[in-house]
Amino acid sequence: MLPLVYHPDFVTPLPPEHRFPMPKFGRIYAEILHAGIAGPDQFHLPLIAQREWLELVHTPAYVTSYLTGSIDAKAMRRIGFPWSPALVTRTCTAVGGTVLAARLALAHGIACSTAGGTHHAHADFGSGFCIFNDLAVAARVMQREEDVRQALIVDLDVHQGDGSAAIFAHDPSVFTFSMHCEKNFPFRKSASNLDLSLPAGMEDEAYLAVLAERLPGLLDTVRPDLVFYDAGVDSHRDDRLGKLALSDAGLYARDYFVLTECRKRGIPTACVVGGGYSKDIDALARRHVLLHRAASEVVG
Repeated sequence: MLPLVYHPDFVTPLPPEHRFPMPKFGRIYAEILHAGIAGPDQFHLPLIAQREWLELVHTPAYVTSYLTGSIDAKAMRRIGFPWSPALVTRTCTAVGGTVLAARLALAHGIACSTAGGTHHAHADFGSGFCIFNDLAVAARVMQREEDVRQALIVDLDVHQGDGSAAIFAHDPSVFTFSMHCEKNFPFRKSASNLDLSLPAGMEDEAYLAVLAERLPGLLDTVRPDLVFYDAGVDSHRDDRLGKLALSDAGLYARDYFVLTECRKRGIPTACVVGGGYSKDIDALARRHVLLHRAASEVVG
C-alpha cells in the first residue's frame, strides 16, 4: 500500500483574502479519503523538523530569526506571509513531512506527502511563499542518516526551483532538474543542473513529449539513490499563477510517467505537492490528488 504523510498542522490560519490557498492541504487529505485512494491507516504523522535538520541547509542566523520572530518585515514581505508562531509550527511540520516521505520512500519505493515543495527558499532567505526548503533539507537529512549518496530533484512546478538550484549549485551529490514556464516567477532565476524553460501556453501533448524526451535519459545518467518529485499543479490551464495549459488528464499522465520511470528503475521516489493556486479550493485539491491517485496506481 502507498504510504502517505499528513498532519493537521499543515493548515494554519492566514488573513482573510490572502492569495495563498492554505486550506487546500486539509482538503487534499479529505479528498484522498473521500475518493478511496487510501485509507486512514496509510497515513503517517510527521515530527516537526529539528533545528539541526534546518541548519544542514539554511544559515543559523536565518533559522534563528524566523523561528524566534525577529526576522525583519522586509524579509517576510519577500516570503509573502505574515509571521506568527502558528506559521512557524506549520513550516517546520511540513519540512518534517518531506523528511518522513523520503524515509518511507526508501522503505517502500514510493511515498507521498500532502504538503511540501517550498523550492524558492534559499540558504539565507525565503521567497514566494517558501520559508525553509523542504526538498533540500530532506535531501541533506537522507544523505546524513540514510544510505543516500546521490539525490535527484525532479521539479515540475510551473515556477523554476531557484532556491534548490542555488543551494546545490556547487554540490554534485544533489542534481537539480527544473522544467518550468520561462516567463514566470522567479524573474531572476538560478541555474539548475538542468533547466527546461517552456513557452507560455504549452498544452498536454507538447509538454509530455518534452518530459518523455528528457527524463528517462536523466535518470539513467544521474542514477540517483533517491528522487524528490515536486508535482506542482500550477501548470494547469486554470491556475491563477501559472502560464502553462495542462489539463487534469495531462497532470495525471505527467505524474504517472514520472513515477513509472522511477519505479521500473528501482529508484525510491518521495513526492510533494508543490504549487497550485485557485479560489476554488475543492477543484484545486482534486488537482493535487491526481498525484496520489497516480502513485497508488503505480504501487498497485
